[in-house]
Amino acid sequence: MKIVTVIGARPQFIKAAVVSRLLGNLPAVEEILVHTGQHYDESMSDIFFQELAIPRPAYHLGVGSGAHGAQTGRMLEAIERVLLEVRPDAMLIYGDTNSTLAGALAAAKLHVPVAHVEAGLRSFNRRMPEEINRVMADHLSSWLFAPTTTAIDNLRNEGISADSTFLAGDVMYDAALYYWQPGARRYAVSATA
Repeated sequence: MKIVTVIGARPQFIKAAVVSRLLGNLPAVEEILVHTGQHYDESMSDIFFQELAIPRPAYHLGVGSGAHGAQTGRMLEAIERVLLEVRPDAMLIYGDTNSTLAGALAAAKLHVPVAHVEAGLRSFNRRMPEEINRVMADHLSSWLFAPTTTAIDNLRNEGISADSTFLAGDVMYDAALYYWQPGARRYAVSATA
């Protein structure tokens, strides 16, 4: 199974550190990381890959900053090109960033099933761009991995089938547990960062 994972922002890097490590242990799964470049400088991107031992992305789209629509549009166009080249069996997205929405849209338009980690989280404030991103990503996803029963309830209240929702727990909590272990690679930022 070939999975394209779209990441682009700090929280996604931390989540990918956990999930990519697990996917790397499955011989039948090939994960292809795509970094949109939403967060792009050393302290917002590179350090996470180094400190958390995340595999280097196969594709770095270099989208950078911009207004929400422009940034998401550039990501959508670039991710679509990757999907047409790679022809994956599924896409994996995390959270609620513009990278998340662009990945979900590109995959849905090309009929690539989407798995959304951290599905069902809601602020119920549609003035937040992240709320729009998370709601749209959930409704475009084939498999929704929710961190809490409240998130599962939110998805069901929006008419998303119980057959496609899974109570998966909090991947950020899993990251905290893993990197807290003695001997595990630890992410450490200086107090001045």
